[in-house]
Amino acid sequence: MSNLPPLNTETIWAILEEKVDDATVNQLLWHYLGYRYDSSTALWDTSQVAPEWQNEYPQPPDFIESRAATVKLTRSIPVENKQMLKQKLGFKGYKIGEFGPRQTRRATAANWLLSYLQQTNTNFV
Repeated sequence: MSNLPPLNTETIWAILEEKVDDATVNQLLWHYLGYRYDSSTALWDTSQVAPEWQNEYPQPPDFIESRAATVKLTRSIPVENKQMLKQKLGFKGYKIGEFGPRQTRRATAANWLLSYLQQTNTNFV
């Protein structure tokens, strides 16, 4: 997972515009949630993962495929950051008939990552 794109607004837009593949979206979420893969043991190290994620997901979930994991991700976004895609990026959403669960889950991932960026980067506007 060392080849992840940088966490910035360009990457967030690339997720929304489907220029970043689903596997990379998952890997970004896993990384910022604290999951680390140890190739020497072929196991996931969850020592940096919050207990509420460790307990339910000892191995990182596929957020694009799992509704339950995406719901948990949505609930973990602070209320004040729930509309960040609109407020900070001007994202208008997807057009009716042009999106499905996959796009909705990608938007949730993008919003969570944007919220994470906001919380951890004091220079982020």
